[in-house]
Amino acid sequence: MRPLVVWRFSDGKAGHDNQSRGLTEALARLRPVEIVTPQRLSPIAALLALAGGRLTAWPDLPAPDLLVGAGHGTHLSLLAARRRRRARAVVLMRPSLPLALFDLCLIPEHDTPPVRANVLATRGALNRVQPSSNLDPRQGLLLIGGPSAHFGWDDAGLRAQIAAVLAVDPAMCWTLTTSRRTPASFLAAGHDPADTRLTVVPVAATGPDWLPAQLARAGQVWVSADSVSMVYEALTAGAAVGVLEVPRKRSSRISWGLDKLAGTDWVTPFADWQRQPCLKRSPQTFNEAERCARWIVERWFA
Repeated sequence: MRPLVVWRFSDGKAGHDNQSRGLTEALARLRPVEIVTPQRLSPIAALLALAGGRLTAWPDLPAPDLLVGAGHGTHLSLLAARRRRRARAVVLMRPSLPLALFDLCLIPEHDTPPVRANVLATRGALNRVQPSSNLDPRQGLLLIGGPSAHFGWDDAGLRAQIAAVLAVDPAMCWTLTTSRRTPASFLAAGHDPADTRLTVVPVAATGPDWLPAQLARAGQVWVSADSVSMVYEALTAGAAVGVLEVPRKRSSRISWGLDKLAGTDWVTPFADWQRQPCLKRSPQTFNEAERCARWIVERWFA
């Protein structure tokens, strides 16, 4: 089978790259794929190409079958390549341009995407994590975020929740890591050095492959509510997932998405866990990157 040539446009943002790489890698698990990362066009060059002007970019790249991009900075390059190279364009997340300009829009359902033939609603953002068959029920992971546009912060309240989780099962071993948003005060308070079951790994001590490796073996994962992308990554790995509470600034699409996950038993909020301290794993498989990749292959490249 001839490899499917996929051009993956990047805006250089790690979160966006995580999504587009998640989709292209899922495609590669379904059929032979050659992934190319072209240089983005400047807005002026992209607009000129869309208007029918000469396009001198990408002369030596193989002709694409599929174009993929995440982030507003990729949209014009996606559309210019679509027009001039006659390939289908897939955009991840809700674009700033009209949806009709793209062949497929993969939009998280918390962004309330419209019902259209070229729109596929996803449960959260896509990611590179794969379901794991090596989850250890005695290995736990604590993923701590920080204040955001939708959530505030409470050091003491969060530490109290973590202490309650650790106290339930003395046989569990836990690893805690932070994010770039985590306030310095959270780690400054320290933890009980006598508790050898807890290992703290600050985000500065982790590499790009550290978290996927941890998720591949952690049977239980607790994530602070502000770190929604990590919630979806933990679900994809197949872990039993709990959500640590942090103050909500307001009701938002992000909190709505978490509430829906809780309402359908994908995750367990800390308040519910307190009433019955048992973190349950969903019997269903959560793998949105593969679901979207299958949609593309079965409809366009079967």
